[in-house]
Amino acid sequence: MTKQSFIQGTLILLAAGIVNRILGFIPRITLPRVIGPEGIGLYQMGWPFLIVILTIVTGGIPVAVAKLIAAAEAEDNPTRVRTIFRVALALATVVSFVFTAVIVLGARWITDHLFTDSRVYYTFLCMTPIIPLVGISAVFRGYFQGRQDMIPTALSQVVETLVRIVTVLAFAFMLLPYGIEFAAAGAMIGVMVGELCALLVLVLLYRHNRSQRQAPPRTKIGSQRSLTRFASLKSLLQLAVPVTGSKLVGSGSYFLESILIIQSLAAAGVATGVATAQYGALQGMIIPVLMLPSALTFSLAVSLIPSLSEAAAKNDMKTIHMRLHQSLKLALVTGAPFAVLMYVLAEPICQYMYGQPGVGAMLRMMAPAALFIYFQAPLQSTLQALERPGSALINTLVGSVVKLTLIYVLASRPEFGILGAVVAISVNIMLVTLLHWNSVVRLLQFRMQTADFLKVGISMAVAGFASYVVMYTPWIASGFTRFAFSCLTGMIIYLLIAILLKLINRDDVFRILWLGKRFVK
Repeated sequence: MTKQSFIQGTLILLAAGIVNRILGFIPRITLPRVIGPEGIGLYQMGWPFLIVILTIVTGGIPVAVAKLIAAAEAEDNPTRVRTIFRVALALATVVSFVFTAVIVLGARWITDHLFTDSRVYYTFLCMTPIIPLVGISAVFRGYFQGRQDMIPTALSQVVETLVRIVTVLAFAFMLLPYGIEFAAAGAMIGVMVGELCALLVLVLLYRHNRSQRQAPPRTKIGSQRSLTRFASLKSLLQLAVPVTGSKLVGSGSYFLESILIIQSLAAAGVATGVATAQYGALQGMIIPVLMLPSALTFSLAVSLIPSLSEAAAKNDMKTIHMRLHQSLKLALVTGAPFAVLMYVLAEPICQYMYGQPGVGAMLRMMAPAALFIYFQAPLQSTLQALERPGSALINTLVGSVVKLTLIYVLASRPEFGILGAVVAISVNIMLVTLLHWNSVVRLLQFRMQTADFLKVGISMAVAGFASYVVMYTPWIASGFTRFAFSCLTGMIIYLLIAILLKLINRDDVFRILWLGKRFVK
């Protein structure tokens, strides 16, 4: 197995994340052309329910497995690595199939009573096999991440996306003659096939890795083996349950948010159709733009857990501080130019992406919160890696309560409307990030250099001013040309100033070159 450094692992996952983001737009653009908006509605209707179930089944397992295996690797204890993996795999398998069986048996009742269109029944049934596939895959990904080998995770993600592009469209087209509900179910079958292929990739890589390693000494039979397995199960649950709880708080908050915003807008006198359209613009247009650079923060978060866990097992505080500083600085430096372009070019972005320049006001309001979004994932992973998932749970819960309260207070007032919800969500993002920061600082006595924030601020200000001048100076008639040059100018100027201020150094360039060499191989 090839063990990568923290930065190398992050870059591998980042590259895979970017590829997946780009490829993921293909079915999003083409599927509506095949099954139409009604079919898309049936296809999307079951996803919130699936996400909640997957959160329960897999929410904390990858984090727990990665952390425990990283600690066992640091102790050079291959027997414990094998025990942790087997116990986690058994746990995920049992829980996944139990939930799958319950959902299949109750599918008709769920689709008749919890959804607005009973035709979602077929899509719902085709969705259920995804649960065990994702549950088992989560254990394998946690295993590889714990051993700080990010290539299997990245490869499985790319394979899943490539397969899904073909199968979603193919199955939907094949079943379209039987009706829209069957076409939507076909699209869900395509998603299931993609997840199956991703799992097969992980299993094959695991077997290949196991065949290359010398078999570890066997654990003594009898009570000793049972005790080891029980201790591993206890450790897994102690880590996984709080992480799952934290994610459930987020999922539940999102679910309640969708209901509360519509009700608050209705109380403000906004017509139901208009309220639905405004909420759709917020969640379907603005939030995805804000989350585009999050491929990096996700990569940082995944790589950070095993790296910090290994350092914590060795009581290496210097490495913990160094890794945390690296991840937060990367999140800050790479996220800043996107945040400033979202603020300066909000209307053109919404115009050329969605043909809706009017929603640019929401994007501009949320752009300052973008940096907090990018900061949040590494901080939360730090708390999870250092056995403080309860702190992350409490912080998320506090932010959710504040968000829902503000939505009720602001969005129900006619003078605010949907912008009140934008303010509430932005406050939630900033508050949770600051609470995570406070928890990390108190735990580690961690500090970041004030000069880094100042340098990033200078780079953002100059780049933003240059982008504004290029965009809104009528030097050429074509608005899209000005927009493209404005984005390019802002990025180049930001990069040059970051290099001049030594926010980006020669080592960063060499790491990018290393990543390119790996992909060529």
